[in-house]
Amino acid sequence: DEAIVRSLASSNDRPILLPLSNPTDHAEAVPEDLMRWTEGRALIATGSPFDDVVHDGVSHAISQANNVYVFPGLGLGTLAVGAPKVSDAMLLAAAQAVADPDPSGAADSSTGILPPLDDLHTVSRRIALAVGRAAIAEGIVDPLTSSELESRIEQRWWVPAYSVCQ
Repeated sequence: DEAIVRSLASSNDRPILLPLSNPTDHAEAVPEDLMRWTEGRALIATGSPFDDVVHDGVSHAISQANNVYVFPGLGLGTLAVGAPKVSDAMLLAAAQAVADPDPSGAADSSTGILPPLDDLHTVSRRIALAVGRAAIAEGIVDPLTSSELESRIEQRWWVPAYSVCQ
């Protein structure tokens, strides 16, 4: 609802808006409207794919929130350290690794909330490292050096390859 979004934007410099319903034609709001209602200040992630939005000559990336970000790295990190369970701290570490899509700080305000899907392998490795470190810090698994953890993640890295049936 436009009034709610405008109210939110009046008290937040960069409101985060998450219209996550699927499919696209069922979204609670479309990014173009959200950008207009927030004067181009919103950070937006949707449940379905949307094109970037241009507002006042600035192109804004629209992230697609998707569990493809967390689960591969969470599983990889858990397996790499041999954790018998996934703890709250491990889940939090995974979420924080996704929430910091550009650790270098080089991203600008036109980038999306989430890292581009093209960076999925890099993000999955970063999540796996964070999850492994969290499990080690909690004492769920035996201690590992950073290089041992990285090696275990690389040993378990897997990329699916499908044969084409004709």
